[in-house]
Amino acid sequence: MSRIDAHHHVWDLSVRPHTWLDSAKMAPVRRTFTLDDLAAPAAAAGVTGTVLVQVLPDLEETREFLTLAAGSALVAGVVGWVDVTAPDAADTLAALPEGLVGVRHGVQSEPDPAWLNRPDVRRGLAAVAAAGLAFDLLTLPHQLPAAVDTVAALPELTFVLDHLSKPPIASGELEPWRGRILELAAHPNVYCKLSGMVTEADWASWQVADLRPYVEVVLEAFGPERVMFGSDWPVCLLAAGYDGVAGAADELCAGLSEGERADVFAGTARRAYQI
Repeated sequence: MSRIDAHHHVWDLSVRPHTWLDSAKMAPVRRTFTLDDLAAPAAAAGVTGTVLVQVLPDLEETREFLTLAAGSALVAGVVGWVDVTAPDAADTLAALPEGLVGVRHGVQSEPDPAWLNRPDVRRGLAAVAAAGLAFDLLTLPHQLPAAVDTVAALPELTFVLDHLSKPPIASGELEPWRGRILELAAHPNVYCKLSGMVTEADWASWQVADLRPYVEVVLEAFGPERVMFGSDWPVCLLAAGYDGVAGAADELCAGLSEGERADVFAGTARRAYQI
């Protein structure tokens, strides 16, 4: 089965600083990662297309990613960054080259848990919808109530929840995350990525069984037709290799039908990002 990896990154530390990599725990991934580095492990996992996702709140990075995508047979689309709070967000989006399939902002880093409810943010998200793009929700569990309000207010915009909203997998807690996910999934314009789970678990000792309760919630809430696989490479390397992440996803989805697995590993990403 031909697969799409709906969430990965690249970064070149010689081009611009990545201060988020400065802490000691990030040392294993504090180096440059390129599409060439991804090619072999992705191919081994049966991945023939990917979605390259922004790392920094930097429009130049987005332009560079779009250039990379234009020259790559692997990258099917880019989720970039645009300042959605800027009055000219619509003009900025219109000026970007082809290949952009979505926009993302690091909402998880915003101190205001209701950041998504701000009028300037909502105006920018409406511009994303008008441009025919998706918006990736990079949130933490305590920010999900604002996310629920926002997806309800913008039914014309496709939202894609990254990393299951980073539930506390290491501690094994399900609530209040589970209840908030069910509220979010009640809105049909929201999709969810099976991504970023191994780095929310215990990096050294995680097992597939640790991930399963969270995946079961997401599959029940969204259905396989709104769930998509993402590796979160190379961030995942802190806890697992590409093969480990892909293998865990296979095991977690083994109980699905052939058609449902086809959705999770390709079809859902194609629909959500129009690729």
